Amino acid sequence: MAPRLLATSDLHVNRSENEAVVDDLHPSDPGDWLIVAGDVGDRLEHLHRTMGVLADRFARVIWVPGNHELWTPGGEEPDDVGTARYARLVEVCRSLGVLTPEDEWPVWEGEGGPALVCPLFLLYDYSWRVRPDMVGLDEEAALDLARDAGVVCTDEFLMSSDPHPGPAAWCAERLAISRARLAARPAGMPTVLVSHWPLTSLPLQVLRHPEFALWCGSTETARWHVEYDAAAVVYGHLHLPRTTWEDGVRFEEVSVGYPREWQRHNLVRGPLRQILPAPPVQERDPFTAWAAARGAPWSR
Repeated sequence: MAPRLLATSDLHVNRSENEAVVDDLHPSDPGDWLIVAGDVGDRLEHLHRTMGVLADRFARVIWVPGNHELWTPGGEEPDDVGTARYARLVEVCRSLGVLTPEDEWPVWEGEGGPALVCPLFLLYDYSWRVRPDMVGLDEEAALDLARDAGVVCTDEFLMSSDPHPGPAAWCAERLAISRARLAARPAGMPTVLVSHWPLTSLPLQVLRHPEFALWCGSTETARWHVEYDAAAVVYGHLHLPRTTWEDGVRFEEVSVGYPREWQRHNLVRGPLRQILPAPPVQERDPFTAWAAARGAPWSR
């Protein structure tokens, strides 16, 4: 088998069942690359241990942070927060030879390439509105509605944005940094855009709690797949592993998720998703087919 560009996310290795999933992650070819699209775990030790294992197995590993890596749980040393926490995560990955959003973006030269693999650290700015009565509301009013519905992301308690006043300001900075890098990419080269958070609103339409969309990215990225010549978009965060298409571009949600979630469908898609070369087009994505068999209305 020829080398493949593979992806996974939301490994959440602080759950023992998920550690066992990681133990089974192996390349099928010595030249396989692996994208890890965030939420490896909640602590630095989770990131160091897991990325070390994967870096030893795969020819190249590319990582972007999720919100869980940015949490600052009590009792952890060093107790960096905000941008200093992110810098520490990058340091851990670099020490293992893992590429991060702060490194030179690699070019996939295997089958399906060449393509520039672009790991992006973007965050969220509370701008996505899926619940109809949130449309047009300002940030605070939308957050109030979410709180009234009992939906508040744990980030609000465990993630610092220091020295920024909040996630929206930090997100604005990350969007500007990422736009500048994408604009300076080699002309005409297709990209694989990698973010923990979704780039468009389509995946958010199936959320069980539509209020959670506030913590799921930024409207600023809604056309990046077109603007930056994406051959594929990779993301996680939602724990709804699906393949969708927008404007002829394939979007892959590659999360494993929590044991209570993936044990229901028994990782029907597998914990690794092939990004390049593009897999054969299937009549229906396996996870969507599994959901349809159980009556999920969004799966039809």
